[in-house]
Amino acid sequence: MLNLPLTHLYRAADPSEPQPWLLVLMHGVGSNEQDLFGLADLVPRSFHVLSLRAPYAMAAQMYAWFQFGVNPDGSRIIDVAQERASRALVEQTCREACVQLDVPAERVVVGGFSQGGIMSLSVLLTQPALLKAVLVWHSRLLPEIAGEEAPAAALAGHQAWVSHGSADNVIPLQQAHAIRARLQATPVDLVYREYPCQHNLHPEELRDSMQWLHSLAKG
Repeated sequence: MLNLPLTHLYRAADPSEPQPWLLVLMHGVGSNEQDLFGLADLVPRSFHVLSLRAPYAMAAQMYAWFQFGVNPDGSRIIDVAQERASRALVEQTCREACVQLDVPAERVVVGGFSQGGIMSLSVLLTQPALLKAVLVWHSRLLPEIAGEEAPAAALAGHQAWVSHGSADNVIPLQQAHAIRARLQATPVDLVYREYPCQHNLHPEELRDSMQWLHSLAKG
């Protein structure tokens, strides 16, 4: 049993794995920790899987990492204080999970879908020492974190999977292109893919991203 700051679901790595990894997953707006935990059986057994619940309740069994609004021009405004508080909780959770599971930061992947992917990117760009890689599905960058970002040199040795739906009807494809451009300007080893879907995980996207995790763990 893990004792962590955020409500979570946990699947242990294979006990025979000599150097297990940790995959920390974060759901999108209006969901909960059950959502991405449903993928646990697909995650390589070399990984511990930790699926987190966001701290802000929207309705029964519906949570968010931060509240946001959409302007008439399509741009978004976020609750900056909520985002910062959530990010601090995620960072603390990662640190404490690493201690309790005896997994070093260089074997940690933080990932998520939509707002959960947004959080993953923000952790990578502001606290790269906490993790090795990010797994980002259908997300966007937060301009609000620009003043907190680590120097580009701190991202050396890190890896990222970023994928998006070519017909995403919630977060436009150009937001994924912005992530690609941002990470390509750093030393991060980026894999970027697009799939023929809307704001949902395409079966091939899921398969390919799990293969990426497998390759990452195998070195």
